[in-house]
Amino acid sequence: MNPIFLITLLTVLFFSIIIHECSHGYAALLCGDDTAKIMGRLTLNPLPHIDPMGTIFLPIFMLLISGGRFAFGWAKPVPINPYNFRDYKKGIFFTGVAGPLSNIILAFFIAFLFRIFNLSPRSAFGLLLTYGCLINLLLAIFNLIPIPPLDGSRVVSALLPPRLEASYRRLEPFGIFIVMFLFISGLFNVVWNLVEVLGAVLLGTVVSI
Repeated sequence: MNPIFLITLLTVLFFSIIIHECSHGYAALLCGDDTAKIMGRLTLNPLPHIDPMGTIFLPIFMLLISGGRFAFGWAKPVPINPYNFRDYKKGIFFTGVAGPLSNIILAFFIAFLFRIFNLSPRSAFGLLLTYGCLINLLLAIFNLIPIPPLDGSRVVSALLPPRLEASYRRLEPFGIFIVMFLFISGLFNVVWNLVEVLGAVLLGTVVSI
């Protein structure tokens, strides 16, 4: 893969992740928790958000081993204190859904640019926008999987009665192992297939990366 294109693609991934995390923080602020604001995390400045493994090494490694076909990563989670929420359940719900929603909005915006300029995924700019759309769809769909501590678990937690919520949260220490199982078993391919289908709908062209 062209090094310039690779760097540009990593930049798109990086800032998509940062916007995802900032959205959690802003949603928490609107719900009454200013922890992220106090700790300087409501910013697009990348430095406070960098996680060496999830933001730098993992995306580069995945791009290299996949031949530039696939990348994933994360930033430092934005700190949130749910006990500051004016309404605990609503705060948990809106904070959880804010990150994936920001990526869905980005995916729509990128697809709009792709269509308005009538681009082809075979052109350099068209390919970059195609990747950008898919990256944001992947971030949204993956994070909405209801496995603690992914964002989807917050949404589900907010909808459960207190007793069931407490039992559900006990899964959190095992969440990373469940996610690893998704990758190892090949079940993650279902998520990627859904991303490609939705990407094709948004971009109006067959997506095959």
